[in-house]
Amino acid sequence: MNEVRTYSIGEFSKKTGIPVRTLHYYDEVGLLKPIKHPVSKHRQYRQEDVLALHKIVSLKFLGCSLEQIKELMEHSEFGVSLNETLLAQKTALAEEKERIEQSIQAIDRTIELLEKEGSVDSNVLMSLINNMQTEDVQREWLETKTAKEIVDHLFNKSEEEQIELDIMYIQLSKDVKRLAGRPPSDPEVQKLIEDFMKSTLEFVGEEAMYAFGGMETSEAEELASQFPSPYTREEEDWLNSTMEYYMKQNEMLDTDHPH
Repeated sequence: MNEVRTYSIGEFSKKTGIPVRTLHYYDEVGLLKPIKHPVSKHRQYRQEDVLALHKIVSLKFLGCSLEQIKELMEHSEFGVSLNETLLAQKTALAEEKERIEQSIQAIDRTIELLEKEGSVDSNVLMSLINNMQTEDVQREWLETKTAKEIVDHLFNKSEEEQIELDIMYIQLSKDVKRLAGRPPSDPEVQKLIEDFMKSTLEFVGEEAMYAFGGMETSEAEELASQFPSPYTREEEDWLNSTMEYYMKQNEMLDTDHPH
């Protein structure tokens, strides 16, 4: 009678390409349990363990968790139950793929911004990255408050337009931090606000500006909360007061509006 061929854990690791540490772990969690030598108690793997390991590696490749794999390993045949597991896993992987693609886009934009600007205030950069990360949430919220056409105009920008917007945001932030504390009537301060209003009107569009201007105070505050600010409370208060001063000077405030 031929003796059954067995492999030590080192031999089995070389044969399968699976690290010894991983094989130890699979043994510990009961996923792949080798026989033990009757005397030395060393782990011994058989040919059938190679087939079992192929199943584990294949199911892991499909994205199944170790708990799911452990349950599926008990089946000699796969049917509808595996389909259900795979469909759920496909959905999870599709969501993860979308998240990774968003992260790659954010990384590309950040690299380009740093190459163009040289250096960016850390709070400003983190604010921009957070906006990239939550863009879908912002879009969904705005679609509940205003027309879809306005939202599409805001978000359906080319990469070049988006980079230009980001650079405008960075420049505004630099100027705000440099000028904060000066009186609203200061000519340089008013020039800053004028340039900001013109650039915003250009990129956001008149319809969106009108829609946002017509929001109640609570909605405007909720809108602001969707876009994290890189400014301190003092800088925020100063910026608001200078914008209000500019709008009064240029008769842009509707004194009859119920804010």
